[in-house]
Amino acid sequence: MSSAIEARSLVKNFGNVVALNGCSFTVREGEIFGLIGPNGAGKTTTLRIVGTLIKPTSGSVEVFGVDAVGDPDKIREMISYLPEEAGAYQNLSGNEYLRFMAGFYAGKSSDVNEMLGEAEQIFGLGERLKDRVKGYSKGMKRRLLLARALMVRPKLAILDEPTAGLDVVHAYHVRQMIKDYVEKRGVTVLLSSHNMLEVEFLCDRVVLIDKGVVVAEGRPQELKQRYSAENLEQVFMEATAIG
Repeated sequence: MSSAIEARSLVKNFGNVVALNGCSFTVREGEIFGLIGPNGAGKTTTLRIVGTLIKPTSGSVEVFGVDAVGDPDKIREMISYLPEEAGAYQNLSGNEYLRFMAGFYAGKSSDVNEMLGEAEQIFGLGERLKDRVKGYSKGMKRRLLLARALMVRPKLAILDEPTAGLDVVHAYHVRQMIKDYVEKRGVTVLLSSHNMLEVEFLCDRVVLIDKGVVVAEGRPQELKQRYSAENLEQVFMEATAIG
């Protein structure tokens, strides 16, 4: 299986603050890969480097063989990025918002309509797309934003805390949307989360990050066996104590 992402010895400093301190990991094409750890561990910084929003202080990242620093525009053509704090235009309907966003990616009207059809299936709430976004619950807004990120059929979808702040029901639906889309389209997903239990359900492989350093990497089941743990929260506690 070929690599979608190759991150090597990533370092990122913000003044005197070291956000990443030598992070390396490989994401295989077609898998859901999770960056997990507590708030401030360096997860979002890593996503922003892979998404070409910021440059590393040192180290390198390749996305499908393209250097993130040397050719960021080419990478941007292949990816879709959903920040944790993303929002939608409140006075547009869900459908109007998706059509507006599709216009940035589509070359012709038929492409826009194809993306909208894709988004409607991902969103999964039918007639609610006709309602204004300001009337959506937080969970519905997140589903809309996820549909926006996936409707363009990226080779790599970068999702920062995709279920943050959602209740159990909406978090379940968002996770299922991601899994279903990966199975249907074969897209690669790189996501971050501080919720290690949901990542255990969602991800094929994970890296655990603490204070900008990778402390463990592997399949959730492998990590639990390696550290004789019942879940990834226990793995993280053991890995950081050993590290």
